Amino acid sequence: MRDTRESRLLLVLLIAVAFALITVDIRGGEDSPVDGARQAAAAVFGPIEDSVSSAVNPVGDAVSAVRDSGERHDRLAELEKENSALKARLGSDDRNSSRLKQLDKMLKIAGQGQYGIKGAEVIAIGAAQGFSWTITLDVGANDGIQRDMTVLNGDGLVGRVTTVGPNTATVLLANDPDFTVGTRMEATDELGFASGQGDRPLRVELLNGKAEVKKGDRLVTFGSQADKPFVPGVPVGVVSRVDPSGGDLTRTLYVTPYVSFTKLDIVGVVVQAPKKDPRDTVLPAKPKPTPTPTVTVTVTPSATAPVDGEIQQEQ
Repeated sequence: MRDTRESRLLLVLLIAVAFALITVDIRGGEDSPVDGARQAAAAVFGPIEDSVSSAVNPVGDAVSAVRDSGERHDRLAELEKENSALKARLGSDDRNSSRLKQLDKMLKIAGQGQYGIKGAEVIAIGAAQGFSWTITLDVGANDGIQRDMTVLNGDGLVGRVTTVGPNTATVLLANDPDFTVGTRMEATDELGFASGQGDRPLRVELLNGKAEVKKGDRLVTFGSQADKPFVPGVPVGVVSRVDPSGGDLTRTLYVTPYVSFTKLDIVGVVVQAPKKDPRDTVLPAKPKPTPTPTVTVTVTPSATAPVDGEIQQEQ
């Protein structure tokens, strides 16, 4: 429409009519004369508005999702953190359970042998002290630890204390090549000296070259004068091989130690020796032999064969 005097007058007239209708509608309330027209308009334009709303709502939901995603992300991160903490706690509980078992075994050995022990935790291995097989404990002189004390765990002999600091101590392990301990055979009382060979079995030289020894025999510590560096009766290991006797003054054995030197955690330093030699009482119970299953074969006689020339016929 061109901008003319007539068009301007028409625009003014339409605006005036619109204001008049609005005034009449407001004053009329529910009885407004334009209510029918409004309902008709709603009937016409309602479906269109609903379609537009349906089209727009997913967009609105997406916007809300984006707006709330930060909160959900924070909650997810919190849940993941809680889950990680729970896993760590479970792992810690598993480790604590393992350590409690180690401590229980060690206290059992200490009770059987009447050893007074100071519990300790392994905090370092021998790399810091060179190439020796050593460990460092979290106890020292302030805890009553002294040089040349026996160290054991729930399985048996671990080693001896070689260096003591105020709060730590170094232990030379029984499998170190520089380690030697006096041993006694279970039951026969044959004496010898066991030496470490690293990750190989201990080498034991029996003083009696004609001693009767077999695979599976067990050894304990013989003990030292004044119980230093070794107290008596601590389990050492099981004979795994015996060299043939060649008429030598000594006899060589190879012994698998009870202690796993690569899995040390909780140990005990013997700060008080037993009043008397516990002998073999600290050795673990011998495993019961597994019975060998026997197989009985029963022969079932076959059915009687028909006589020659005789024909059997089913009735």
